[in-house]
Amino acid sequence: MINMLLENQYPVRAFVRRDDERADALQRAGAQVFVGDLLNVADVAAALKGCRRVYFSMSLNPYYTDATILMAAAARAPRDIEVFANISEFEQTFMTFDRMTAVPEARLAWLGGSVVQWSPQQRAHWTSEQALQWSGLPVVNIRATMFAENPILSWFPLKQLLTAGELHLPFGTQKIAPIAAYDVAEICAKILIDPSAHISMSYALTGPELKDMHGFAEDYGAALGRKISYVPQDLDAWIETYINSALASRNPHTADHLKTITRLVAGGRYDVVSNELEKLLGRAPKTIRWALERHPRFREAVEVA
Repeated sequence: MINMLLENQYPVRAFVRRDDERADALQRAGAQVFVGDLLNVADVAAALKGCRRVYFSMSLNPYYTDATILMAAAARAPRDIEVFANISEFEQTFMTFDRMTAVPEARLAWLGGSVVQWSPQQRAHWTSEQALQWSGLPVVNIRATMFAENPILSWFPLKQLLTAGELHLPFGTQKIAPIAAYDVAEICAKILIDPSAHISMSYALTGPELKDMHGFAEDYGAALGRKISYVPQDLDAWIETYINSALASRNPHTADHLKTITRLVAGGRYDVVSNELEKLLGRAPKTIRWALERHPRFREAVEVA
């Protein structure tokens, strides 16, 4: 997204946590770099000085809501912000107040896949959207569905893809329509460049293709240049093998989020596709195959092979 804006001759200030090689790359590309802490309102206010268009995003974090509210408070102070583009989650489209407050049995019946409660990160996005609505800022919510680059679809299955030629996921016959991160970046850049038609909108975006896992196996095979077969897995066993073993002890917040998404997919809650993305892009969206072929882990695997 930063490169897209710079290519269109728009000045960009990038807020980063560390002054490292990634910050150096942004500077070499032509962006101003501000090193600070999203949980320090003084840093946030300093980073926003002179800016009129804001894109807000943060990695999965227990303090996500805090960071959103601090950013909103700093953005309100100068009273000249033209747009506040908030990257959100597709789940927010069906996290209605009635469903949020339903008894556990009703939530389970609707969510499926043994999900009784939303993840802490999903609840953080919900409260963040409420706060942004109350802020009076010119907010645009970009509610993207599951990314093609999500670890559930990318690096978790990679070992079995390479060693056994098998796609191991616990999704049975369910279908999903993942979205390419590139397309979301382009949408956000378009909103920042020309925000007038987007203010107060919430866009629910999916990828262009609704596929089951056999269809995904074909795409993985194309990206890796080999035959891949889908081998359905037990839901709880897969979560234990791939998420709990890798993340539960060192990053429980991320682990809880990924486990909830896995159960939601298994319960059919991402079985939806829309044309909203194509309308906003003005072109055909990128396919899951396109995204996988350009994923660094998949490209590295092909080069090694």
